[in-house]
Amino acid sequence: MDPSDCPPVPVGPGHAQEQHLARLDIVSRRIVDKLDNYKAYNFTQLQSVALNIFFDLAQEFTKVEDVYALCVMIPKTLFNLECTLYVIDGQNDVLSCCASHCPAHDGEIRFAQEPVVKEGHLRIPIKGNRELLSQLPFKPQGDSIGMLEIFPADTLTEHDRLFWGRYANRIGFQLHNRFISLKNKEHVQFIRNLVKDIGHNVIVPNMFFKLFYKRLEARIGLIRSYQEKFHGLMEHCLKLDKSLALDFSRLEQDVEYFYNAILNQYKEIFSHYQNTSLFLETLLRSSHFEAGRYVLEKRKCNFKSQVIDPQVERYRARLEERGIEIDTSMGGVPDQEIEVVADMGLISQVYANLFSNVVKYTREVDDGTGRKRKFMSYGWQVLKNHFAPGRDGIKFNVFSSGQPIAPVQAGQLFSEGFRGENSQGEHGTGHGLYFIREVVALHGGESGYEPTPQGNNFYFVLPVRPHSGDDFRND
Repeated sequence: MDPSDCPPVPVGPGHAQEQHLARLDIVSRRIVDKLDNYKAYNFTQLQSVALNIFFDLAQEFTKVEDVYALCVMIPKTLFNLECTLYVIDGQNDVLSCCASHCPAHDGEIRFAQEPVVKEGHLRIPIKGNRELLSQLPFKPQGDSIGMLEIFPADTLTEHDRLFWGRYANRIGFQLHNRFISLKNKEHVQFIRNLVKDIGHNVIVPNMFFKLFYKRLEARIGLIRSYQEKFHGLMEHCLKLDKSLALDFSRLEQDVEYFYNAILNQYKEIFSHYQNTSLFLETLLRSSHFEAGRYVLEKRKCNFKSQVIDPQVERYRARLEERGIEIDTSMGGVPDQEIEVVADMGLISQVYANLFSNVVKYTREVDDGTGRKRKFMSYGWQVLKNHFAPGRDGIKFNVFSSGQPIAPVQAGQLFSEGFRGENSQGEHGTGHGLYFIREVVALHGGESGYEPTPQGNNFYFVLPVRPHSGDDFRND
């Protein structure tokens, strides 16, 4: 095929295209370098075939023990050389294998850090990938994950030693990847078992709390009926002795006070339970772990009553503690309730992250009337044809007063682990905005930040209607 007949590879404009071309150039130069290296190695035909056989069979064998045997049998079968392979296993012990037998080793074996001939054996370190050493299920000796012994070494030329050094490099690459793969498989199996444990020991027991809260609410309600009985008894007693009026009045006020205090505390605890349950059941869905990513459960939800209002009430006390007013006079909070197809649990956590940041980062400003105050606002607006002709978006805003974020930092706000200069003294991990970006993107939406003269507005935009073919459940 003529290269001109090949379709072009799609690459992004501008800087992205430059990066792509630069990457191609780097790889091209490395290919030429390797070609020059192999010419300089001048390996014999048998040596080159040995490397190819090792590579092919290393891909064929699925068990790591078979790869161990392959490592030692290539020298034995093709070159009539004895070979011993020492490898660190997952328990940081040393595994010893050789072409004809697997001898026991006495004491600790220190791997050679450079190729060396000792007692008639050529000892070559098997190096791991330095950038991936931390992912191994054991601690390597330096950057060595094993050692290869070739003997007798007195028949080997310098050129032979060069070849076996390259052979050991191939072993290191294969074994390192195998060890990481085995670790990942164990990790996946652990996660699957953990999901079962979470369902059995966390999610299911948590459901029983709802029943307990309902019983508690009913018993609190009994207090009211006893109040009514007490009031009737009090009126009867006052007919007999009016001097008890003041004492009865105070007692009735105390009972009313305690009733309201218990009821309000119950409502606060129950609200916290509802939020915690929603977040637990959303984040710990088995589907997330099975897919290895967040899996949305889309349904029509009323943003005002089901998402925003519960989070506002959750953070209201913390806002008041910090002297932050909730200002609804700025517009953008329509009276009507809106319905958007979304994963209610995950979007609720988006708002929780945004309101948490409001609590931490809202600062005092001049509100334009000469008065200094701290305030926040929230709301939404319809963006006509935002995603495509006929596909409107709804922009959800959360504003907090304070110094606008510098442009150089604003571009990094939604990056994992990033924390701005204004985060000093405030607890956080830099994960919240990254979480928001990921969840909103899964909904086919956009997230962003806008500076304003009086503060900072964080927003996200969701499609009013899902893409055709999207699955969702109606409440």
